[in-house]
Amino acid sequence: MMITRRSLVSTVPAGMLAAGIAPRARAATAVDVALVLMSDVSYSVIDSEFGIERHGYATAIQSPEVVGAITGGDIGAIGVTYMEFSGEYQIATVRGWEVIHDQASAKAFADAIMSQPRSSFGRTAIGSGIDAAVGALAECGFTATRRVIDVCGDGTCIGGMPLDHARAEALKAGITINGLAIIHENPPPWLIFHVDPPGGIVNWYRDHIVGGPDSFVMQVKSGDDFVSAMTRKLVGEIARRSVPSSRARDLL
Repeated sequence: MMITRRSLVSTVPAGMLAAGIAPRARAATAVDVALVLMSDVSYSVIDSEFGIERHGYATAIQSPEVVGAITGGDIGAIGVTYMEFSGEYQIATVRGWEVIHDQASAKAFADAIMSQPRSSFGRTAIGSGIDAAVGALAECGFTATRRVIDVCGDGTCIGGMPLDHARAEALKAGITINGLAIIHENPPPWLIFHVDPPGGIVNWYRDHIVGGPDSFVMQVKSGDDFVSAMTRKLVGEIARRSVPSSRARDLL
């Protein structure tokens, strides 16, 4: 039997622990989508790239396009949490589950994730990250029509739970996994095979990470592109719209 590592995830921000603040209990709440934002903070993600990622998430989640997609749903609300992963035992919940239903709640979530420090540096245990996200969805306390894991990163899986197993367990549970692959245009020699595997990182994400109903993979190369790509990605996930592209289900 495969032993999961979900119980090893830090699910409360360090600031809350230090202040002695207990996580809020939540009765079951109906939302259109329960969404885990899962961001790579491994050693290949340099500080400037990390800043672009965080800012991109915070800007996109409170954009008019995303808020419009949220409020335009059948229920008009989503449940969302923001997590980061690097090594097998370096998976953290930066912001726990919140309901976003309007501009104010979207801004509050964005401000909360921007206020937290980077959680770790380490290897790239994507399988362990997905496993933790599956656990978070199982315990979120929401009733949702759809459950989605949104994986953003710049490299292949290194260490931790076997990725194929974690992905298969998520898909078996009816969870959709989407990917946003960050492209390194001039990687240092020691990172080439990690960030630019044979066929490219986008194809690697397509083959090894994404799956489930309406799943898709996207790529991004710059800071401005990241905000735009994350906005379109969130709109596609929340509104369940088809994603226009030159290749089916890919947004380039």
